[in-house]
Amino acid sequence: MPVFTYRKERGKITKIVYRPVAKVYVQSLKGEWIPFAPYIDSGADITLLPYSLGLKLGFKPTAEIVELHGVRGIGLPVEIRRVKMRIGNIELNPRVAWALIEEAPPLLGRLDIFDEFNITFKEKEGKIIFEPVE
Repeated sequence: MPVFTYRKERGKITKIVYRPVAKVYVQSLKGEWIPFAPYIDSGADITLLPYSLGLKLGFKPTAEIVELHGVRGIGLPVEIRRVKMRIGNIELNPRVAWALIEEAPPLLGRLDIFDEFNITFKEKEGKIIFEPVE
């Protein structure tokens, strides 16, 4: 059962903030597993990969661009792809949004992922538990 921890970061409202971060792996088109440390975001509809990670995976931009809108309401150009992903020893094949700009936060979103786990956020302990659904 994968257990992740909160990462200490500099905040804008408070000087220090702890954010839930997963350590997962995504498979490149050449078959190599690349580490990915996204924020675990229960408010994100889909997992978001930064531009540079997509390039490492072997992605090349196509003309199939869609715009995602988040909290700020500003459109983010992305391409929807499928990737092989490993969370702990569980392999998944989720749809992800590959951001076509680098200034996009790495996010682990709900689509094709959250329904595979019972996820518990233990704020006081600084842990996030991903229990596979049977």
